[in-house]
Amino acid sequence: MPQPQSSPQPSSQQSPQQSPQAAPADPALVARLAAAVDERMPQTISTLEDLVAIPGIAWDAFDREPLERSAEAVAELVRGLGLEDVEVLTEPRPSADGTERPGGPAVVGRRPAAPGQPTVLLYAHHDVQPVGDPELWRTPPFTAVERGGRLYGRGAADDKAGIMVHLAALRAVLDAGADPGVGVTFFIEGEEEAGSPTFRRFLERHRERLAADVIVVADSGNWRVGVPALTTSLRGLVDGVIGVRVLEHAVHSGMYGGPVLDAPTLLARLIATLHDDDGAVAIAGLDQHRHAAIEYPEADYRADASVLEPVRLAGRGPLADRLWNQPALSIIGTDVPRIEVASNTLQPEARAKFSLRLGPGTDPQQALEAVRRHVHAVAETALFGAEVIFEPGETGQPFATDTDAPAARAMLGALRDAWGVEPVETGIGGSIPFTADLLEVFPGATLLITGVEDPDSRAHSANESLHLGDFRNAVLAEALLLARLGGTAATR
Repeated sequence: MPQPQSSPQPSSQQSPQQSPQAAPADPALVARLAAAVDERMPQTISTLEDLVAIPGIAWDAFDREPLERSAEAVAELVRGLGLEDVEVLTEPRPSADGTERPGGPAVVGRRPAAPGQPTVLLYAHHDVQPVGDPELWRTPPFTAVERGGRLYGRGAADDKAGIMVHLAALRAVLDAGADPGVGVTFFIEGEEEAGSPTFRRFLERHRERLAADVIVVADSGNWRVGVPALTTSLRGLVDGVIGVRVLEHAVHSGMYGGPVLDAPTLLARLIATLHDDDGAVAIAGLDQHRHAAIEYPEADYRADASVLEPVRLAGRGPLADRLWNQPALSIIGTDVPRIEVASNTLQPEARAKFSLRLGPGTDPQQALEAVRRHVHAVAETALFGAEVIFEPGETGQPFATDTDAPAARAMLGALRDAWGVEPVETGIGGSIPFTADLLEVFPGATLLITGVEDPDSRAHSANESLHLGDFRNAVLAEALLLARLGGTAATR
């Protein structure tokens, strides 16, 4: 997910620097852990390169063998930390033909907590996105290449770096003699890029094994290179299909055109009502409930999103709120004939898939009903009596962190000590639907979303890369967190 590249600027709201989150640093502990991290960093990067070489893709269209090999490689790395309770587990999922097939292989490894100590669940995922067009890659996608302080390769940032942050952080704590006996559970998922179809059932089946006081999800990004971030909010997601039908079948556009508007034209009229003249979402009932505490300069957004110079930005209010806290609706696909195969006929039906992001505090089911009401209201006045199609799709809850929670304050302090600058509490316009599942299954846990990506990481795109300096700092920050959580009753 693209992140701003500029330095955070104070706003009329509370800025990150004013937050009371950072506990006093222990310079001796920071130095010991930093030395332990640095001593093993060449080996850590080499191991990450080995993981990048495994093309584990959880999509049904790809060979499953590399995915299973990826899981086994991660399991061996977890065992290498001295954990004996390590398994590769799958959850069955129904397929289109009514049979069941295994979900993505997940690695679960447990180190029980010492008496009186909390347990931390460390989440990441070992599956990766497909390569896409190989001609767009400057280096082989599944061969890690270091250049200019960055490591290039599919999964180098998203999310095999997250796996290595967890592994290297615990290793540093052990090497530095800073182990307070905190319980650690590794949960390395194997189907995140395929939408985590068995995630909820997996959590419920292994609830006792995965139970934790603190959950660290290493699958996000930082504000910019050199400035760490704790992701404190995510937008929720609702998607579905809208469309219109006007004819039983296609007819000649010359012989019958005029009295009847074709389906693509009516669909365009419907889509045009989804935003107002400022480009803000025009669906009633999708209200904003939070406000960003930092600013996102327009010039940086334009650069990050590659916006063409003449294009005017849509919406109202601070740009950070438009990205993180307000609804955003996009049409991500249409079913109409392609130009190269188009004939002179009136099309009887046209459909479009919408993707609606929701700010924290908005209920996805209520949002879905709001879209349905809007579509049917437009049909009554602007679609000439056409039959309306509305097919609800997936939903995902938005997320917000309580940064006053002791574990959140500990994480923010660890980020500050590792990078040497104040961390930013940032939102992300995207969605991680499984965060809601984690909080529903483990309602007493504090969920912390961290990561190693930056605006140049290009996750999911060609030439994905990892900034190695920030990677090292992320390992140190998590090691500090594990060391400092020991004995903290506030995390339980």
